[in-house]
Amino acid sequence: MHQAGLILGPSLFGRNIGYMEKFLPAQSKIVLQTVSNFGLLIHLFLLGVKVDASILRQAGNNAMLIGCMSFIVPFLFSSISYASMVYGYGEIPNDLVTSLRYVVALNSITSFAVITSLLTDLNILNSELGRLATKTSMVCDICGWIMTLISRVASRDSKIVSFYAVSCNAIFMLSIVFVIRPFVIWSTKRNPKAKSKEEIPFFMIFVVMLTTSLLSEVLGLYAAFGAFWLGIALPDGPPIGSALIHKLDTVATGLLLPAFIAIGGLRTNLFVVGEKHPWVIIVTIFLGYIGKLTGTLGPALYCQMPFSEAFSLALIMCSKGVIEVSVFIMFKDSKVLNSETFNLLILSMLFVTGITRPMIVYLYDPSKRYKAKSRRTMLHTHQRNVQLRMMVCIHNADNVPTIINLLEASNPTRYSPIAVFVLHLMDLKGRASAILVPHHHLNKLNSNSNRSDHIVRAFLHFEQQHQGSVMAQHFTAIAPYASMHDDICTMALDKKATIVIVPFHKSFAIDGNVESSMSTIRNINKNVLDKAPCSVGVLIDRGHVSNSRSIFIGPELYCIALLLLGGVDDLEALAFCRRMVEHPKVSITVVHFKHKNYDHEKDTLESQMINELKNMGISKEKFIYKEEFVRHGVDTTHVVNSLGHGYDLVMVGRHHDPESPLLLGLTEWSEFPELGIIGDLLASSDFYFSVLVVQQQPGDTDFFLDGGYELPISMRKDDDSRVYPHFSTDEEFTPIHIRT
Repeated sequence: MHQAGLILGPSLFGRNIGYMEKFLPAQSKIVLQTVSNFGLLIHLFLLGVKVDASILRQAGNNAMLIGCMSFIVPFLFSSISYASMVYGYGEIPNDLVTSLRYVVALNSITSFAVITSLLTDLNILNSELGRLATKTSMVCDICGWIMTLISRVASRDSKIVSFYAVSCNAIFMLSIVFVIRPFVIWSTKRNPKAKSKEEIPFFMIFVVMLTTSLLSEVLGLYAAFGAFWLGIALPDGPPIGSALIHKLDTVATGLLLPAFIAIGGLRTNLFVVGEKHPWVIIVTIFLGYIGKLTGTLGPALYCQMPFSEAFSLALIMCSKGVIEVSVFIMFKDSKVLNSETFNLLILSMLFVTGITRPMIVYLYDPSKRYKAKSRRTMLHTHQRNVQLRMMVCIHNADNVPTIINLLEASNPTRYSPIAVFVLHLMDLKGRASAILVPHHHLNKLNSNSNRSDHIVRAFLHFEQQHQGSVMAQHFTAIAPYASMHDDICTMALDKKATIVIVPFHKSFAIDGNVESSMSTIRNINKNVLDKAPCSVGVLIDRGHVSNSRSIFIGPELYCIALLLLGGVDDLEALAFCRRMVEHPKVSITVVHFKHKNYDHEKDTLESQMINELKNMGISKEKFIYKEEFVRHGVDTTHVVNSLGHGYDLVMVGRHHDPESPLLLGLTEWSEFPELGIIGDLLASSDFYFSVLVVQQQPGDTDFFLDGGYELPISMRKDDDSRVYPHFSTDEEFTPIHIRT
């Protein structure tokens, strides 16, 4: 929008006086400026609402050091440049001296709201670098506020006047925090018209915002400061923060704020640049950016950050946005910035911010750290006395019963325990910073944890039923949907998970038809499948459709079917079933698809695992093996459709050989490619059982030969004819101590 203002303004089209009189006459310009300033007021209020001031307490030593130096170093560089220019350049006009003094301050600040907006646009807000940049920018922003307060006191001619001004401002800010904030929260809780927790007394809060803005202007502060400070004082997130964002963000950010930014472009005249002393201003601005870059890069390297991440952080801290534009315009209106300085500040901001974004995208890829050096799959964890580490992702409570059944079917015992990491995923609404914390920390962060409490209680109950064999930990991730996979992959890597279970993006009504579909969740699943450091299972939950019973209740068996068409993903699902078949209330049916011309079976890992299941001495009721000979994809479809309603869960691998005759004719069209060919078929509304589509952790599979899988060197056959993986290092898995 600023570029549009430059084109339409006096820098290009606006040089035609007749055009400007028709396009933007003086009367219309005043109205547009008034409306745009009102939009800026609301926008800054919403930015303040999104700020979670409590994250300042979580800023570690690294963020404190980098944030302070990111403010101090550019301030020193710009101050040295200012002193050199004023006292060594020669005769400089007084207005330029005043402008340079403010340029020194403007070079040092970094707005927290601008940085979080940039991180959100780049989809790295909840990455490791994004979290550090969030805390660093807040520390730098606090330093800027402190400098502003000191400069206001120092600019007064009388100490009494300075003390009076500071006292009034302090009383005003404390009143917002300790009077207005509790009043708004109390009014929200006592709102008689509220039908849900998301409804708030919007009109009352809007009037309070306008009142605080007016008082801020009366006290000598800018009106936007009062609105922004009120926003910071109000609690972020639901119900107040998310409701205000929902009601005001579209009008303020989508309609009025672009008008304000365009006005900034209309007020920029490139032909004014170079009239007086442009190099004095350019050098001061340039040294300020150099100071910001080195002031961030140096401490980041001192904190032992990789150079690419440290340099990316420095580029992020150099970025500027709407907050800086508003300050430039505000100072120009106050006559403390002359036109030449204002134009050069705008141009430098556009240039630096324009080149930093693509550089950050090129330098920093959060998915690089997800690439695990070791294999974390069900097939490679086929050992006794080794804890199976499973991570389950939940968007809402509807998926909890089926997931708990899946965990129970995984057969947690004292000799083969399970560690469950439950991650409740929530969209980032009404806040600026992403959160990934243990569930019990949510209350400390002033967040609404009620949405997670009943989910946590369900898994706590499951853990209590399996004391000594199940360990459950509960986490909550609040992040934008576009980058939510970062939290999933980060936790899977940190917790050394073997498999991650993510819910399908569609939910089904009681009649089996699709009830809702969220493309944002589908994108999360795609990213997790592409970048996860372990195996992944996509769960299509139809438990309530098929009236699937709990494994805990009744004598009936929990029936699971495995469709085996060949491939490493099918082997992963087969290894999962190997664990499940030992559960006393689980029955496994393996449906092995073979081509009509199939004549001989090699001694492959697949055949060895199937023979192992056959020879375990389990009753035929518990394990059933079927061979289905088919000619092409149509026959395969008929077999899949004949599964009927006798199963609670059907498992299948994601990837299969697309050239296989078993899938001939099925690869031409696919609605959900992320589920694979058979998984996509099972996702249709024709089926009433739940489905788990399994993908093995991507990696080198040097044992794929002619449709079979030769036994890898790293696998060995024990004396009891059971195939287990053998590892030469102790780093991969840690046996746990079994209490007796």
